[in-house]
Amino acid sequence: MTIKILLADDQSLFRDGLRVLLSTQPDFEVVGEATNGEEALRLAARLHPHIVLMDMRMPILDGVEATRRLHETQPDCRVIVLTTFDDDELVFEGLRAGAVGYLLKAVSTPRLLEAIRTVARGESILEPSVAAKVVAEFARLANQASRPQALDNPLSEREIEVLRLVAKGATNREIAAALFIAEGTVRNHLTAILSKLEVSDRTQAAVKAKALGLV
Repeated sequence: MTIKILLADDQSLFRDGLRVLLSTQPDFEVVGEATNGEEALRLAARLHPHIVLMDMRMPILDGVEATRRLHETQPDCRVIVLTTFDDDELVFEGLRAGAVGYLLKAVSTPRLLEAIRTVARGESILEPSVAAKVVAEFARLANQASRPQALDNPLSEREIEVLRLVAKGATNREIAAALFIAEGTVRNHLTAILSKLEVSDRTQAAVKAKALGLV
């Protein structure tokens, strides 16, 4: 499957470099470029990209609001934040708006390419430093809300190992390499983990695991 990608960034030089880079991949197609959030919404409605690489700070309409509106109108279109900033409030706003990935522009090329493919498969991806912020903040809020209860169906030692790597922002491929297991086995462990924790995605799993003291 060809992954259709929309670039949303007000820096033309950065967009040019990103377009050239992504165009080297046979399974990627850059279908459009936007210089602000409003333009990104218009292009997304017309081009129906699978992935939007969204900067957070843009004129006219910023990336947070553009992500929120895109999530409401085209929930199948997945947003990866690609920005220079990793301050806590911006991170949380982007994720609350519906972004499923958050990367810094200093990300390595292999990491960026893998992140796009990861998100296209339906997974989420966070920069390790960002993952740590998210887990810490939401665990703090969860602890304030209520004292966590023990799991009725405890995680196995291997599932806890997988979960600890998820909390660090690792992809399935990176988890597989670290634990010397197949990616399919990682996916099976994640399915079991989500079920046992009664959550729907990796970020929620990491948050609940932190609140339960598992990571």
